[in-house]
Amino acid sequence: MTDALARALVRTKNAGMNSHRLAARIGAVLWLLLAWVPAAQADEAAVTRGRYLATVANCVSCHTRPGGVAFAGGLPFVTDFGTLHSTNITSDPTAGIGRWSLEQFTRAMREGVDDEGQHLYPAFPYTAFTKLSDRDIADLYIFLKTIPASKQAAPPNVMKFPFDRRELLSVWKRMFFSSQRFVARADRSAEWNRGAYLVEGPAHCGACHTPRNLLGAEKASAAFAGGTHYDAVPGGAVRRWSAVNLTNSSSGLKAWRVEDIVGYLKTGHGERAGSFGPMNEVIVNSTSQMTDADLRAMAVYLKSLGAVDIGGAVELSGRARGAGETLYTIHCGTCHLPTGLGSTPGQDLGPPLAGSAVAQAPDPASLINIILYGSQVVRPTPPKAWKNMKPLYDALDDEQVAAVANYVRSSFGNRAGEVTAADVERQRSDD
Repeated sequence: MTDALARALVRTKNAGMNSHRLAARIGAVLWLLLAWVPAAQADEAAVTRGRYLATVANCVSCHTRPGGVAFAGGLPFVTDFGTLHSTNITSDPTAGIGRWSLEQFTRAMREGVDDEGQHLYPAFPYTAFTKLSDRDIADLYIFLKTIPASKQAAPPNVMKFPFDRRELLSVWKRMFFSSQRFVARADRSAEWNRGAYLVEGPAHCGACHTPRNLLGAEKASAAFAGGTHYDAVPGGAVRRWSAVNLTNSSSGLKAWRVEDIVGYLKTGHGERAGSFGPMNEVIVNSTSQMTDADLRAMAVYLKSLGAVDIGGAVELSGRARGAGETLYTIHCGTCHLPTGLGSTPGQDLGPPLAGSAVAQAPDPASLINIILYGSQVVRPTPPKAWKNMKPLYDALDDEQVAAVANYVRSSFGNRAGEVTAADVERQRSDD
């Protein structure tokens, strides 16, 4: 705008304008300049809000493949129906969403339909993003438009028949999806409503932490009671992972305080657990960068969820219990203690297994994975963190891993379903 002002003054001088016309021209340009400054500030504020929202939604983790350009897509998602690849959401007009209008972007976020009118697979969590407010969607759109263009194209999806027919998703949506915005509850606090909005909307926690039916839809009756998804284990092989029960069940977060949840989401370590597996990425790229106020709001909301249990319980024979206890004492008891109560962060020991949501998850996949592959330190790591668990992949065979898992799942007050040697075999990466 300062260049425009200078050009206006030059044109005015060259044209020999009188003082009145000169004042009018300068006044008009100054008015445009003053109008432009608030608009530029507003755009920058929108970009800042959109960047934060993209952080909450952890967009970079899903839309960046290993070694690839950030937000350029191509990350494979293995499902029971085939393999999908995330899309390029940079500002590139061809490979990305550079040509998308706000209306097209909004439709994708709220209805799961792309710029060409094709239905999107619900691996893209529009079932949660549909709850976002108009301003949040507009801010996210403005931020994504600032991402440098990348021409990186995603590999084609490889879906099993008939799931490769996108038109069938219209039937799926009629059965399982409703486009609707988040509605605050008048009988709840502003903090609770903020937490509910984040958990149910942009953070889309239910996408991993809610079980799904045979057609891949979240089971509303068991919301946040624990789910299963596929991700890589150390070495690169893709295996099952179980996301824990987030409700106030004894197999979920009942023993957790609000402060425990906040600390865990901020640092990857809390009084009750340490992060490992796919949750590491969520914490590093998303929750560790969120405000303390938002993390607390999420924790307050999660602690308000009624208890939901969907698993069974192990009933071990004396022989099986003895075998599991011996292996536990040798390989686990030093850090987690014979009582399963563990220690506190910073004492170079392990977190408690009594009341552990990981140990009692309906699907034992994550428990098996941490026994086989150990844990990997989350970055950033707080001064007082849990000791990194060593892998027992080579030390224990499938039967022994199952014995340890069953002992942990049926001791210290825990009650969870049986683990078999076949379950362990499926989680090994040497296939």
